[in-house]
Amino acid sequence: MESLLQHLDRFSELLAVSRTTHVRTWDPVTVRRALQWARYLRHIHRRFGRHGPIRTTLERRLHNQWRQEGGFGRGPVPGLANFQALGHCDVLLSLRLLENQALGDAARHYLVQQLFPGPGVPDADETLQESLARLARCGSAVHMLRFNGYRKNLNLQEDSLMKTQAELLLERLQEVGKAEAEGPARFLSSLWERLPQNNFLKVIAVALLQPPLSPRPQEESEPSIHKTPGEGSQALVHWLLGNSEVFAAFCRALPAGLLTSVTSRHPALSPVYLGLLTDWGQRLHYDLQEGIWVGTESQDVPWEELHNRFQSLCQAPPPLKDKVLTALEACKAQDGDFEVPGLSIWTDLLLALRSGAFRKRQVLGLSPGLSSV
Repeated sequence: MESLLQHLDRFSELLAVSRTTHVRTWDPVTVRRALQWARYLRHIHRRFGRHGPIRTTLERRLHNQWRQEGGFGRGPVPGLANFQALGHCDVLLSLRLLENQALGDAARHYLVQQLFPGPGVPDADETLQESLARLARCGSAVHMLRFNGYRKNLNLQEDSLMKTQAELLLERLQEVGKAEAEGPARFLSSLWERLPQNNFLKVIAVALLQPPLSPRPQEESEPSIHKTPGEGSQALVHWLLGNSEVFAAFCRALPAGLLTSVTSRHPALSPVYLGLLTDWGQRLHYDLQEGIWVGTESQDVPWEELHNRFQSLCQAPPPLKDKVLTALEACKAQDGDFEVPGLSIWTDLLLALRSGAFRKRQVLGLSPGLSSV
């Protein structure tokens, strides 16, 4: 028993070290031994879970460690406070190592290999593997979002890194949503404050275009914990709609085609996007000398960008395309319903959109219907 208690003491210290810069000296062998140590304690949890005297002794030792001061920090690391925590101490260790930026590349690579061994690799403990993989994906989500946001000139929807980040974000939203209803909103607001915002907005957009996450095997067999398909996406939509400044940045930073796809997939976003485009258009005035609509301030959206965004929306399938044309016609009527250029930006937008559609139909050899966009 004394040997087991000493083992427990040493692992508590190991868990504490896993959150410090001391892990900078760890190599793959150290990580492997630490995981073996953790799995041994998980075996102890399984073996003595129903053995009253031994369980009581271990509980008492953990409780005493929790209260004492000294060692690495003040008391043991939160998370290993009772006997039940021994059942997932390997998960706690893996997650903390993933979150620790001081962990070296070789050690991190080995840890990720253990968590994601790939298809066809035999797994002697499938339940553990699923648990580790799930929590590791959650823990690595913030790491990936923070440090992989600087790739340029990508087709975001097809880029494998962006799709991986989007899937991680959706899975993490499901995890925090299980704990409490307001969890996803707080989590997203925290990421918005901590991460490179331009990259985060791109990840959100790609996440909103992902298919619903498939339920895990244990969720399929337990209807009580089954999640509604698309729940992560809905959390993103609600958060965007509840944060007007974030949504304005979202619409300004992303390419027109990507925003069209997002608003087509999530109709609740389209009225707000159209409202923003209308506000941006109203800020422009007609420069008689240049013969073009220009902004008063440097942050105003240029005519070309406004036109491209409306043009992309008009190429979307109904009902989005119809809503956009109806909104433009309403703005034109409210502005005086002019038919000549230079008097109303809405007239000029409609003329430009119809002219572009006319030229496109000529190239395709179709009937040049001027009334259609």
